[in-house]
Amino acid sequence: MENNEDPKMSLTEHLTELRTRLTRSLIAVAIVFLGCYYFKDKLFDIITRPLINALPEKSYLIYTGLTQAFFTYMKISFFAALILTSPFIFYQIWKFISPALMPREKIYVVPFVLSSTMLFIGGILFGYFVVLPPAFSFFVSFNNQYLQAMITFNDYLSLFVKFLLGFGLSFQLPILIFFLAKLGIVTDRLLSKNRKYAILMIFVVAAILTPSPDALSQILMAVPLLFLYEVSIFIAKFAAKKKTVPAQQEDLSKQVQNND
Repeated sequence: MENNEDPKMSLTEHLTELRTRLTRSLIAVAIVFLGCYYFKDKLFDIITRPLINALPEKSYLIYTGLTQAFFTYMKISFFAALILTSPFIFYQIWKFISPALMPREKIYVVPFVLSSTMLFIGGILFGYFVVLPPAFSFFVSFNNQYLQAMITFNDYLSLFVKFLLGFGLSFQLPILIFFLAKLGIVTDRLLSKNRKYAILMIFVVAAILTPSPDALSQILMAVPLLFLYEVSIFIAKFAAKKKTVPAQQEDLSKQVQNND
C-alpha cells in the first residue's frame, strides 16, 4: 500500500514505505544479477583490464580457496547489476523522499533520476579510465628480480569496487547540495564563503578514497570534485530562486486578501 501522496506519514508508514522501496530495488538487482552472471567471463575481462595492462607479461591473478573464485564471480555480477539498475534504484529513492516534498517539487523526478544516474555512472567511468590505470601502475612498479606481485582476485575486486563506488557516490555532490539548498540548510553564499574549507575537505576525501598514496591519483580524484563543488554553488543559487518565487507569490496573495 502506497502513501506517496500523503505528506504526513507516521513512523510506521515511513518504515513500511522504506521496506517496499528496498524490496523492489533488491528484486530488480537480483533479476539483472542473473543476466550479469551469464556474462561473468566478459565482465571479468572488463574489470581486470586496468590491472592486467599494468602487470608485466606472464603475470596472473590467483585465488587461494576452493570457493573463492565462485564467490568472486558472484561479486562481479552483483556490482554490474548494481550499476545497470542504478536508474531504478534512484527512482525508488525519489519515491521514498517524495512525500516530504511540496507538490510543485515532485516534478523534479525525471531530472533527479537522470542526473543522479549520469553522475553515478560518470564517476565510475572516470575512475575506471582515468584514475585506476596510473594507480595500479604505481602499485606494481615495485616488482623486481626479488619481488613479484601475486595478487588474489578477491583482494583486487574489493579494492576495485570500493574505489569506483567511492567515485560514483562522490559525484552525487550536486544532487546533495540541491536538496540541502531546497531545505534551506546551505546557500550559494555559504558555499562560496567556505570554499577554502571545502577544497581542504575534498583533498582529504580524495586521499582517503584513492587506493594509491601517490599525489597524482589524489589530484585526479580531487579535480572533478572541485569542479562539481563549483557547479553545486550555481545549483544552490538556482534552488534558492525556485524556493523564493512561490513564497513571494504566497505573501502577495495574503496581502491582497488582507486588503479585501
